[in-house]
Amino acid sequence: MDASPLVSAHMSGIGYCQAGQLQALAELYPHDTITLQYFNAKEPAEKYDRLKPYLRANVRTRTAKVSSYLYRLATTFLPFPIYRGYFGKTADVTHFFNYIIPPGVSGKTVVTVHDMVYKTFPETVRGRTKYMLDLGLKKSLQRADRIVTDSEFSKQEIIRYFPQYADKIRVVYCGVDHNRFYPVKDQSAIDRVRAEFQLDRAYFLYLGTVEPRKNLERLVEGYHRFCQGKSDPPYLVLAGGKGWLDSGIYGRVEQLQLKEQVKFTGYVEDSDICPLMCGALAFVFPSIYEGFGMPPLEAMACGVPVLTSTAASLPEVVGDAALCVDPYAIDAIADGLTRLYADAQLRASLQSAGMRRAAMMTWESAAAQLYKVYKEVCGG
Repeated sequence: MDASPLVSAHMSGIGYCQAGQLQALAELYPHDTITLQYFNAKEPAEKYDRLKPYLRANVRTRTAKVSSYLYRLATTFLPFPIYRGYFGKTADVTHFFNYIIPPGVSGKTVVTVHDMVYKTFPETVRGRTKYMLDLGLKKSLQRADRIVTDSEFSKQEIIRYFPQYADKIRVVYCGVDHNRFYPVKDQSAIDRVRAEFQLDRAYFLYLGTVEPRKNLERLVEGYHRFCQGKSDPPYLVLAGGKGWLDSGIYGRVEQLQLKEQVKFTGYVEDSDICPLMCGALAFVFPSIYEGFGMPPLEAMACGVPVLTSTAASLPEVVGDAALCVDPYAIDAIADGLTRLYADAQLRASLQSAGMRRAAMMTWESAAAQLYKVYKEVCGG
C-alpha cells in the first residue's frame, strides 16, 4: 500500500478510509503481509511515528528518501518506469488510495477513486489538484487492474466521465471506527470540550473542511432564517480546518451579523471530536457533493441526530436514519433545523435509527469486500 495518506500531519478523509480498511485487513487476514510504502525525505521520525498504530506482525514499512511532492510531479511529467523500485518487485497487489497509480508498478494494481468532484464541481477544487488529476487520472485508470470507489453514486460518476473503464469498477463502502465514535457517557468530557470552544448553550454541529462544496453558505443562510424570533438560539458550530475558496463562508457570516452565533473552531484534535459530537443538539451536513460522506455516519455512531442532504451519495449512506433536505433550498435547510430544534421525539427517533445504521457499516465488512477485489485481480 502507498501509505502517503497515513503519514500526513493532518489526516484527511482519504487517510481515515485507508486506515480503517488497513487495520481490518490486518486483523481479518493475519497470514497475508501488508507493506506500507512511504517517502521520508522530510520528517522521517514523525512519519514513522504516525504509522506505528498500524504496525503488527503482518504489517511492515518500506521507505524511500525522496520528496513525495517531487515524486508526484516526476511521475506526472516523466511518465516512464524509472521509479519501479520504490514500490518493490514482489508484491502480488499494490493499492493506491489517492487516485493516481504511477507508471511502472510491478504486479497487479488497485486504485481508489473516491469521487469525481474535480469534474462535476471543478470550481470547488484547488487549481493544483484539478491540474494533476486532469493530467494523470485517465492514465491511472488505464494502468489499474481494478478501480475501487466508495459508493454506487461514485461508481456511476466515474462511468459518466470514463465509461471505458466501467468493467473495472468495484464498490467498497466505508465504515465507522466504533472505537473513535461512540456515545460518550462521561458528561465531564463533554463539558470540557464545550468550555474549550465557549459553548455555553445548545449547538448544531458541522464537522469537516470549511469549503464551498460542503454548502456552508446556504447552511449559514438557513441558520439565519431559523434564528428569527429566537432570543437565545442554539449556536451553529462550524468545526474543521480551512479549505479552498472559503472566504465567502466567513464573509456571509459577517454580512448576516452572525459572528456571535456562528462559531468557527478551526482544526479539532482527534481526542475532542467524539465529545464535541455527543454534546450537539444535532449534526448538520448539507453537502452538495460527497463520494461517501463519513461524518454523518460517524455522528450516527455517537448517537446524535443528523440533518444531511438529498444530493450525491448521502441518501445512500444514511438510508432512512437521517433528516434529508434539498441542499439548494435555504428554506428547506431552515425548516430542517427548526424541526430538529423543536421536536424532541424526532431527535430521539433519529438517534435510535442512526445508531442502528452505523452499526451496519463496519470497517470489517469493508475489508472483506476489498479482499475480494485483491483475490479477483490475482485470479483467486
